[in-house]
Parts: sequence; C-alpha cells; structure tokens
Amino acid sequence: MTDLAFSATAGPAAAGRGAGAALRRAAPALAAYAAIRLLGLVVLAAWSAAAGKDWQTLLAARWDSLWYTRVAEHGYGYAVQLPGGEVHSNLAFFPLLPWLERGLSALLPLSAAGAGLLVSWAASLAAAWALYATGERLHGPRGGITLAALWAAVPIGVVQSMAYSEALFTALAAWALYAVLSGRWVWAGVLTSLAGLTRPVGAAVVAAVWAAAALALWRERAREGRVTWRRHGRLLAGVALAPLGWCAFFLWVGARQGSLTGYLDVQAGWDNGFDGGLAFAAFTWRLLTGPALPAGLALAAGVVAVVWLYVLGVRQGRPVPLLVYGGLVLALALTAKGYFGSKPRLMLPAYPLLLPPAAALARWRPRYAAAVLGVLAAGSAVYGAFWLNGSGPP
Repeated sequence: MTDLAFSATAGPAAAGRGAGAALRRAAPALAAYAAIRLLGLVVLAAWSAAAGKDWQTLLAARWDSLWYTRVAEHGYGYAVQLPGGEVHSNLAFFPLLPWLERGLSALLPLSAAGAGLLVSWAASLAAAWALYATGERLHGPRGGITLAALWAAVPIGVVQSMAYSEALFTALAAWALYAVLSGRWVWAGVLTSLAGLTRPVGAAVVAAVWAAAALALWRERAREGRVTWRRHGRLLAGVALAPLGWCAFFLWVGARQGSLTGYLDVQAGWDNGFDGGLAFAAFTWRLLTGPALPAGLALAAGVVAVVWLYVLGVRQGRPVPLLVYGGLVLALALTAKGYFGSKPRLMLPAYPLLLPPAAALARWRPRYAAAVLGVLAAGSAVYGAFWLNGSGPP
C-alpha cells in the first residue's frame, strides 16, 4: 500500500506500478521477517515433536483460537459457566477474524482453524510491510527493514503465527496509521474501522486518527488564522469512518445483552476490565515479596523497559498518531486486570515502541545489526516454543 495505492486520483495502472515498486523496496524486509518467523516455526515443530505434541494444534486449536473457530462455525451465542460463577461468552471476541475464517473455509479446502492460520500468516506479512513502509518513511530503508525484523523477533513473536487476531489487527492498524502519515484520510478511516472490528483496542487506532486530524486542523488555524473546511472533505470522511467498526460491534453486543454496557459486562464475565493497574501492581508486588522474586524482578524490568521505550519515542519527537496509538495500547495492556500472562500478547500490536531501537540499529554497521537481530530471533524462537508447549497464551 504505497502513496499511489492510497491515492483516489491515480489510475489502476499507476496504482499498480506504485504498489509493485513499493513491494520491491519492501522485499528485503519481508524476507527478513519471514526468515525470523520461519525459524520460530521450525524450532516450535522440533520442540513439540520432542514433547509429543502437535505444533499445528498449538498454533490453531487451543486457547482463544478455539473461541474464534466456534464463532466462525456456529456464530455468536455460546457461553460457558465456570464453577466459580464466571460466564465466558464468545461475545467477547470481535468478529472480523471469524468472518474471514468462515469465508475462507467456504472457498478453500480448509477448516476454520486452518483458515485462521492462513489469515494470520498473510496478515503478519502485511503488517511487516506496513512496518517497513513506516520505518522507511521515518528512517530510510534500513530503518524499515530493522523495524519489521524487530517486530518478528520480539519474545512472543510466535503469536504472529497463531490463529489469533493480533497479526490481523496490527496489519490494519499499521496501514491505517501509515495512511494518516501520508495524508490518505479516507483509507485511514476505512482501515481503522476494520481494525475496530478486530480487537477491543481498535479504539486506540480511532483515537490516533482523531488526534492526527485535530492536529492538522489546529496547525492550519495557527498558520492561516482559520480553518477552510471545504479543503478537508476527505479528512472529515476519515474521521467519521474511523469509529464505525468498533462502535457497531460494541452497540450490537449491548443491544443483544439489553444494556448499553453489555460488552463491558461480557468482559467482566471473563474477569477482564480496567482498574488503573491496581491488580497488576498487586500481582507484581506478590512476586517481588514472595519466593518468585526472580520472576518479579524480570516482570518489573520488562514494564520499565516498555515504558522507557515509549518515553524515548516521545522525547525523539515521533509522529503524534504513532505516539497516541502506541501509548494507548501500552496503557490499556498495563491497566487491564485480566490474566496477567496475556499482557505481553496485548502489547504485541504496539509496534511504535520499537522505533527507537530500530532507528539505532539502522545506524550500526550491517553485520553488527544482523548479529543482534540473529540473537534476538533465536531467543524468540526458543522462548516461543517453550511458551506454547507450556502455559502458553490464554
């Protein structure tokens, strides 16, 4: 999705040439991304075989992937009541991934679970392309390659290869924000609306688009003394389109539950919600003051690291939509009171946090940067295999 691909005025041939040229520029980044993720899958397959498990089942038929598959095959309305009284309803899961699973499994000889894997693998490449385009725009081609590779090599990068919604959401969010950076407001609104149908944190993309639009209008007013609204039809259209997906599902669940807060009530049944981080802080404190002190120290160090990366991005003057989006994804992950083991996964779409290290590595000699990325990729592959064969994501 290049500038020409986003353009409403370029003809199909020009748009095709522009997309082709952009894909050729992104090819090294996509190759690096695919190599890192392939390494992760090879290590996972070997580890799973040694443990007597099936790696495909770990990727597509456990935890949340089962809930997405059930929605794809049977629709909404399924719930499980646990002995403690909690009610786990599939209304907690946003619909775009299961819709795609259902559509692909009808068109291709794939199960819904297999279709979910295909969607995630394709979407992860689309996300890597968007990250390359963003990094290239801000720091040149090497910055784009490094950003895509770093995202592939994060410790929980294996989630990008699972039948989960993180890869799909990140692809939509990253392209939406790239559209904002390149002034393609209608594309930004459409992609943001689709992101809002994918995960609850789609609201962060809406906020980023709105913040960027408000900033553009404020700058025009500061520069010219007024806002000429007739110039901004596409901007206003993008602003109007952005929240439609998220709001549509939130309101639909509310109507189905008979309450405006119906979606929040469904999440509460999963013991999810937002308490300002109190439950997470208490959990961390218990680790730090108990026998699991090393785990507590590692957790605290991880939180400090991601917050420091965000602050560093602010100090370096990253574009406002990336700061708003990354900050909200990070804040929502850290202040959620749900299962604490899922927090790294919830932060996976916060790719703007990787811009400072990507920019730094891009300035290194290529062989040194490649060595660092290789070590990170190996660590991610081993940790991903260990994690999925152990507790794994909820």
